[in-house]
Amino acid sequence: MRSTLEPSIDRREQADGRDDYGLRTVPSDGPTDFRFVAHKRVLGGRFRFVGDSRAMLDLVEAAYGGLPAQTLPATAARFSVELCLVRRSGPPRKGEPPAPRIWSEGGAVRAVVDASNHVVIEPARCRARVVASEDMLQHAYHLRCELIEFAVFILAARGIGLVPLHAACIGWQGRGLLLLGRSGSGKSTLALHGLLHGMELLAEDAVFVRPADLLATGVPTHLHLRTDALDLVQDDAIRRWIARAPVIRRRSGVEKFELDLRQGYGRPAASPLALTGAVFVSDRTSGRADALLTPLRAREAGRLLQAEQPYASGQPGWHRFKREIVERGIHQLRRGHHPRDSVDAIRRLLD
Repeated sequence: MRSTLEPSIDRREQADGRDDYGLRTVPSDGPTDFRFVAHKRVLGGRFRFVGDSRAMLDLVEAAYGGLPAQTLPATAARFSVELCLVRRSGPPRKGEPPAPRIWSEGGAVRAVVDASNHVVIEPARCRARVVASEDMLQHAYHLRCELIEFAVFILAARGIGLVPLHAACIGWQGRGLLLLGRSGSGKSTLALHGLLHGMELLAEDAVFVRPADLLATGVPTHLHLRTDALDLVQDDAIRRWIARAPVIRRRSGVEKFELDLRQGYGRPAASPLALTGAVFVSDRTSGRADALLTPLRAREAGRLLQAEQPYASGQPGWHRFKREIVERGIHQLRRGHHPRDSVDAIRRLLD
């Protein structure tokens, strides 16, 4: 989906009030102090981002620019996110910022790095306010993911009534499969090879599901791969695409390539996907390509889902989601000799 504000051509402020980033400028004597505005269709909602800094709106473009609209039928939720850039109160911080502390208070959700970097989310009022210090722009990955995207996720989940899952989702011809499993089980590698074999990516690690009909939406912007993922890619052009990607460092200390799926060989899902089931991805291997998938009994599947999703299982709509996804079928997937063997196996679940 593209911003509703198209980029300018000569990178100067235009007569219609658009600046060199394609963001509409609001006169300083207008009803708001925010000069920059962008509109996005994300997770089934309409989001209006306003800010006093082009650098902050740049992060919105990095997160949501150029993606297909994820529109959920019969949903017209609207949200507002304010982005404020401030000077740091106190001496500049050295090194990586700490992870935000998150808590709920008085109907609001707060994520606080420090006094100069935080977000306050008010789901009942469909709005959030992100505050960041100028030096935090040096840690754009954390600012984008842990404050801006966090605000969007909370607003969409609570404002639209979606079940938020820590999972990946890939699809084929409008149908999707949840990929579940612990960190390091190979979900991202499986998603990559699914993309390379014509499938779509709906989301890498955060999927939002409407429990009534199991329509799933997400933000298919990036795919994060460990460096050893290159060992399983034979095509030289694709290897170069991966190797040229920036490297980010997760909170765990693991470094990964951050592939932008809006470029190169990515294929973001064009619309929400109708879930046909779920797959628990295992790091165990199987020597037989025809024995990679094992159906799970309903009781075991429900137990694994509950253990896998501690946050989602406490949210409204969880029990209906759990019942519906178990009825559609949940499998365990073991690794084959090559990821394409796993791709072939899960494709059969989508046919």
